Amino acid sequence: MECDVAVLGGGSGGYPAAIRATQLGASVVCVEQEAELGGTCLRVGCIPTKAWVQTAFALKEANETFEKLGVKVGPPELDFGAAQQWKEGVVKQLTGGVATLFKANGIEWVKGVGRFKDANTLSVEGAEDVTFKSAIVATGSSPLRPPIEGIDSARCVDSTGLLEQTEVPRRIVILGGGIIGCEFASALARFGSEVTIVEMLPKLIPLEDDDASKELAKQFKKRGIELNLETQCDKVEDTGDGLRVHFGGQTKECDLMLVATGRGPNVEGLGLEEIGVELDRKKGIAADEHRRTTVPHIYATGDCAGYWQLAHTAFREAEVAPDLHRPRDCERRTHRTGRARAVRR
Repeated sequence: MECDVAVLGGGSGGYPAAIRATQLGASVVCVEQEAELGGTCLRVGCIPTKAWVQTAFALKEANETFEKLGVKVGPPELDFGAAQQWKEGVVKQLTGGVATLFKANGIEWVKGVGRFKDANTLSVEGAEDVTFKSAIVATGSSPLRPPIEGIDSARCVDSTGLLEQTEVPRRIVILGGGIIGCEFASALARFGSEVTIVEMLPKLIPLEDDDASKELAKQFKKRGIELNLETQCDKVEDTGDGLRVHFGGQTKECDLMLVATGRGPNVEGLGLEEIGVELDRKKGIAADEHRRTTVPHIYATGDCAGYWQLAHTAFREAEVAPDLHRPRDCERRTHRTGRARAVRR
């Protein structure tokens, strides 16, 4: 299979790049191993989490606001099964929307695990090789787990595992007070969980401003969320019907632990080093401001490329990278939108 541009990964750094490249006149093949397009953000990250947040906000409004506005209802009660159906429906709609965009733009979606066979070829498990002129690597990131005794228990879950739960945990310890940990802490507290956060740094959301961190800690304490800052987790014991978490000289019994200690780039096993792409095991693929790697015709976008691990960052990088595939010999044409844009002759 031959194409102008091969995109490895169908997430936030991949599918917008594929669409942009086709708009510039390139033939595009996207290799994605998951059953749905959209990547972590749409499938198991931002979007399903925000669906939980929407449910949590509705509970808050029913408890704290409705009566002030003159709307009388009975005490609100969470139907977690219905909330999960709502979340899954939102995910299905958005991932299906990306597949529709691919079809509308003539993008070939090859399902399978891709790996660089050489600097101009991707081998795909269960499919034919993809030969390309340029490639965009958008393989995303995966949750990291610190080397803590007992943390390999099935009751220690990452964000994906937490979103798959069929019941709200009565007691949960959240290891990590960053954005992911705090967002789940807020939603689960509204759902009725007893929430404990263990964070090794002296403040929550450590990458944000101090005033935001202080206000968040203040609100969490008001809501009964237990904060253990400047505290490290030493050991986790699976008791058979729950967990016993050891941290800061104390122990806490819980039903589930969320491990939210950051994410690492998915760069292993892609064959990148063999073709000359420079890697940093912690930060990911080295890329310049145009997202070009150390191999000039290969680009990298999103979480795998060592910048901010944010969906909107990946989207912007996905818009930037394909622009370098724009042929020098191009002309201005007016499309059906009425706007002039450069297209390949």
